[in-house]
Amino acid sequence: MKKVLGLGNALVDIMTRLESDEILTQFNLPKGGMQLVDADFANAVLNAAAGLQKQQASGGSAANTIHGLARLGVPAAFIGKVGNDDYGKFFHDDMLNSGIQPMLLTGSAQSGLAVALVSIDSERTFATFLGAAIEMTPADLTPEMFADASIFHIEGYLVQNHDLVREAMKMAKAAGLTISLDLASFNVVEQNFDFLHEMTEKYVDIIFANEEEAKAFTGSEPEDALLKISDKCRIAVVKIGKQGSLIKNQGIVTRIGVIPANPVDTTGAGDMYASGFLYGLSLGLSMNQCGKIGAILAGNVIDVIGAKMTNETWQKMRIEINEIARQ
Repeated sequence: MKKVLGLGNALVDIMTRLESDEILTQFNLPKGGMQLVDADFANAVLNAAAGLQKQQASGGSAANTIHGLARLGVPAAFIGKVGNDDYGKFFHDDMLNSGIQPMLLTGSAQSGLAVALVSIDSERTFATFLGAAIEMTPADLTPEMFADASIFHIEGYLVQNHDLVREAMKMAKAAGLTISLDLASFNVVEQNFDFLHEMTEKYVDIIFANEEEAKAFTGSEPEDALLKISDKCRIAVVKIGKQGSLIKNQGIVTRIGVIPANPVDTTGAGDMYASGFLYGLSLGLSMNQCGKIGAILAGNVIDVIGAKMTNETWQKMRIEINEIARQ
């Protein structure tokens, strides 16, 4: 099995479980949203939440997807940029400990942080300091990074750096990789509408989008959006929350349900869906099997705080996934 390569913002996720939404009000953070902040703002939020339960892990959308693939036994690597600081070292070591090859560059700024504030109702609100993560440039990329890989997965949060994304996709395509893009956020799609359509038509093979992202990309509701997206790439995936997901490939639409879950935190659900789907694809499984594996990972990750699951959960999921793979 060839490796899957990811490119994204290298962020340390600091998951914080709120006892009320007072901190959101205090810092004027829109509940359920993602707000870019500077280092001072991020540190002020962390100080305000000092007494609350926290978990720390290497994060960022593409990094989460790569982590999931590595836990399923897929050779995996990740390209990103961190600062020369404790958070950067933590990110590097966390990747290594997860079986991921870290292709990490060092920037001049502090390492990026994603302070995730999880409300009692499981809604999560992000105050994100990108830091060194956004210092990545096309000059940081080399053809050697794309060698020996079969799939290149890139997060939509990077598309504001048009030159970097264009160069990365060119290199991946030249190396014969299948290119997978997660649209990441509806506001990212709206702000980069023309560029995303251009990159999709030229390079992208697989698009992952949730309902809001699909609407921003096409102007349509999920089923019509799926058809429009599939006109631009080989495989289109539209995730519709509790209703599951829709997949279109080679003119065939596949509907996937969800597994029973008790949502605690929705962080990483879309990233883990992509992990499961790309895992199935790397094994040559059907769209139905790929979607079901994605649903298993997404359904389990929302039962925990953050995008990382226990070894016991992964063992349980592997049993279920092996059964699907044998069908």
